[in-house]
Amino acid sequence: MDALSETLRVVRLVGAIFINARFTAPWCYQSQRADTVATILEPGAERVIIFHLITEGECIVQMDDGTPPVTLIAGDVVIFPQGDAHQMASGPGVPVATVNRRLDEVFSRRPRQIAYGGGGKATKLVCGYLACDARLARILLAGLPPLVKVNVRGSNAGAWLEASLRYALAEARSPRPGGMGVLAKLAEVLFIEVLRLYMADQGAARTGWLAGVSDRIVGAALNALHKDPAHPWTLEELARTAATSRSVLAERFTALVGSSPMQYLTQWRMLLASNLLCRSNAPLASIAQDVGYQTDTAFSRAFRREFGAPPAAWRRNQAALARGEIAPVGMRGRA
Repeated sequence: MDALSETLRVVRLVGAIFINARFTAPWCYQSQRADTVATILEPGAERVIIFHLITEGECIVQMDDGTPPVTLIAGDVVIFPQGDAHQMASGPGVPVATVNRRLDEVFSRRPRQIAYGGGGKATKLVCGYLACDARLARILLAGLPPLVKVNVRGSNAGAWLEASLRYALAEARSPRPGGMGVLAKLAEVLFIEVLRLYMADQGAARTGWLAGVSDRIVGAALNALHKDPAHPWTLEELARTAATSRSVLAERFTALVGSSPMQYLTQWRMLLASNLLCRSNAPLASIAQDVGYQTDTAFSRAFRREFGAPPAAWRRNQAALARGEIAPVGMRGRA
């Protein structure tokens, strides 16, 4: 299994389509920072990523940092990896609507729809989010710009995704159960497809984990580490697997991923361990061996460096969080 598939398999992703919108020109809608609405979208989530899919018409999107607006057309998906606030509008200079509803008000209605504007040319879009572990976000989103745009209509999955979304949105409005669950799964699939398209489109100058996965040398090393993380890897063996020298692998891996191969292996092992601690009752000794540590002491030392708490204490803390007994602060791990 490749590194991207393995990463997405291991870490819990929670996606949803939360607004089905129809705007008529002139219009302008303000989206808040993701961290300010995370408690509404997905209570308890460590990281929320917002995305929009244009299904009909066109519009512009502009970040609040003053960068030039980006034009979006039907089939475009735009993602804000860092959750930045932004505006979407029918054109430049349109003031933000005074009826810009709060998300909690939108969520209180069924179906979750927004429709307004000046009665001109229509633009339709669906807005969604993906909630994930903060450490997964650190891996996947490293090196991405504040705004990522791809067009799914040119991909093999694009037509199927759009047709499926239209069907699921219609189902969500019906009394039949399961419509929102289908939308949640489609949101995850759409996000993954955007990542794949971005990896295919990005230039050689880009850096980050996704750029590393796409690289011939670094991608081969990442695939090996993810395929067998418990193996006692050395830089020399990893270089042989990637058909290169140790110096070339170390330099290229660090330049793209931002850490050395061995540092990355430790981080990935700790992410695997955190998932096992949360999702199973396996003893610490068993988890330590599963992620490549022969002794509890070495495992606990590495885990504490990454998460700021010993494995047993961290597991108890996560269980308390899941039961709602404590707020999501403290030993949740560094983002």
